[in-house]
Amino acid sequence: MLKVLVVDDSPLFRRGVKNLVNEGFQGAKIGEAGDACEMLEMLRQNPWDVTVLDISMPGMNGLDALKQAKQEFPELPVLILSMYPEEQYAIRMIKAGADGYLTKSGAPEELVKAITKVRGGGKYVSPSLAEALVATVKPGAAKEPHEMLSDREYQVLCLIGSGKTVGEIAGRTNLSVSTISTYRARILEKMCMKTNAELTRYVIKQGLEE
Repeated sequence: MLKVLVVDDSPLFRRGVKNLVNEGFQGAKIGEAGDACEMLEMLRQNPWDVTVLDISMPGMNGLDALKQAKQEFPELPVLILSMYPEEQYAIRMIKAGADGYLTKSGAPEELVKAITKVRGGGKYVSPSLAEALVATVKPGAAKEPHEMLSDREYQVLCLIGSGKTVGEIAGRTNLSVSTISTYRARILEKMCMKTNAELTRYVIKQGLEE
């Protein structure tokens, strides 16, 4: 019997995923978690075949949750199902250990295909994402400025570009205002920029806003 853990802060969306999984896999057991802490608790209590994980959640975000889950359960297939387009987070999630990446705007049947693929030990990515991943490992491949940032710096950049204040970002990430200010200074330095306005223009141009 297939056992799938669905992790998303929206009960309505979890219900939709549950229905799709039940349609594709008769008799499947579906677990639900509303945030990363609940997910980790459920993973520690019982074995699961696949975890379907969102990126944007209260508290620990999906990227940090993925890293923690893979650290504790390295063999667990984790499929990212996110509202964010591939170019925003997919490469980072795959490099962090995700076994597949789907957008919530994709066709419903893709979810069943993706779960089947990662459960069998494979990776599920679109042709465009596969091409982008190959490009990142080519010797001498040019990188965009935001690709030089750490995962946390990248998250802060996206939030700044979305118009969030330092205080709002601190609350969103569970970090102090001074820590966010430090990340902001590092981002400006690494990207050779001086103001939030420049960062915002860059984020919008690249389509990276949260």
